[in-house]
Amino acid sequence: MVDPGSDAESRGPTRAASPQLIRNAVEVAIRLGAIALLVGWCLVIVAPFLGIVVWALIIAIALDEPFAALCRRLGGRRVLAAGLIVALGLLLVFGPAVYLSDALVSGAQQLAHDLKGRSLAVPPPARAIRELPILGPIVYDFWQHASENLEDTVSRLRPQLQTVSGWLLKTAGSVGAGILELIASIVIAGVMLVRSDLRSTAIARFADRMAGPVRGPALAALATATVRSVVQGILGIAALQSFLAGTAFVVAGIPGAGLWALLVLIAAVVQAPVALAMAIPVVIGFSILSTPAAIALAVWCAVVGLVDNVLKPILFGRGAKVPALVIFLGALGGLLSMGIVGLFLGSVVLALGFELFMAWLKEGDDSAVVGPDA
Repeated sequence: MVDPGSDAESRGPTRAASPQLIRNAVEVAIRLGAIALLVGWCLVIVAPFLGIVVWALIIAIALDEPFAALCRRLGGRRVLAAGLIVALGLLLVFGPAVYLSDALVSGAQQLAHDLKGRSLAVPPPARAIRELPILGPIVYDFWQHASENLEDTVSRLRPQLQTVSGWLLKTAGSVGAGILELIASIVIAGVMLVRSDLRSTAIARFADRMAGPVRGPALAALATATVRSVVQGILGIAALQSFLAGTAFVVAGIPGAGLWALLVLIAAVVQAPVALAMAIPVVIGFSILSTPAAIALAVWCAVVGLVDNVLKPILFGRGAKVPALVIFLGALGGLLSMGIVGLFLGSVVLALGFELFMAWLKEGDDSAVVGPDA
């Protein structure tokens, strides 16, 4: 027989321990709540600067190899090397960015003023446009009708024009802030380059804590390769195409050259055909330029459109292979949510997240090797 007293004694410690367990649970909940509150508060404080810091980190990672080579040439003077890189970056960014922002803002204001006063006039198209293959007659007829009756043409396209004009005004308004963010990111990236050893150690330790000492280094290497391949193979080529196309538009005197250069940049980043963004400036060139000059502009734009076919296999092939759809969604989502800086930041962050997610899916596959070429 079971002694009732012994059963009571067995239940006694449990009953006695229940208040202690409750107190422990309450203490753990309070500690977790305090930690969550602190982390959330910190995120709220750094939220305005988070995009700038992340973009600076991406720039620093992408420039590690050129920075190391420059340091060797300068005898190990890291501060001088970082200062030269920052100065060159600001020189390459500041001038075109200021011109682009001025062209966007002034162009948007002038277009709004002309539409409001109904003083906007469209010149008649050149007959050479009708001779262009496939779309030549369609473009010529539409342009001719717009030059003869602009009000009727605008009324037909009013919904589309409202959408496009709203996007252009929003983009123009964010360009100024985007320039300041980009300048701040370049300066912070220079500091990160000087302390590259500390940055690499921090990234390695974070990867170890997140994935363990075995998978951590491989994931860190994958993240580095992804960032470098996207920045060099996509963003770098897009910036080069935009610069070359914008320079040609300015030299040719194409109206709204800054706007067309921005559209080329967006098309190149989102992996859309760059020729589509340069088609309208080329058509305008055939209307306002002499035939040889217009042909030269068209040939130059065709060469600019083929730049990525030559450089992308060289630069993008050295790192992770990211699907074009991921780059498109990241760039477009970043542009809509964060402005101009988000155009670059979104593509890199989403590509990095995609590669790390795919590496995590392959975790149980013994044959899968996580690395830059995985």
